[in-house]
Amino acid sequence: MTPAVLALDAAGIEYSIHEYEHSGELRNFGLEAAQALDLEEDQVFKTLLVVADDELVVAVLPVSCRLSMKLVASAMRAKKASMSDPARAERSSGYIVGGISPIGQRKRLRTVIDETAELFDLIYVSGGKRGMDIALAPADLVNLLDGIVAPITAAITD
Repeated sequence: MTPAVLALDAAGIEYSIHEYEHSGELRNFGLEAAQALDLEEDQVFKTLLVVADDELVVAVLPVSCRLSMKLVASAMRAKKASMSDPARAERSSGYIVGGISPIGQRKRLRTVIDETAELFDLIYVSGGKRGMDIALAPADLVNLLDGIVAPITAAITD
């Protein structure tokens, strides 16, 4: 049981666990999950920790997309945003890079979820360890995390 699973159980949220064999590569974990689980890449979401002004925040977006720092800053009402240092992300979340879940983090952070999550009945997010995703309703994720739903992805050419 990961902290993410325990948090979902405590909140009484319906979910399912999907495990897969991962390659061990730190690059493209989400794409690997989508392929291994035979899912649309737009339905599998990655979790990134971002520094918005001086605040550490969580961004949840499809693995098929690139995060727009301008849009994250706007959603968080910050002047600027940048990726968090991986060590800081691990310390804050309690998870390791490649297995950071938006759920059950050590420290509760403000969270922004890409608006495309609402296009699906279920989305898949990290379950808190590499090779494990959790499927749940986007509304349950938003409610559990008091998440902000906003556009936060950029076109690859941006």
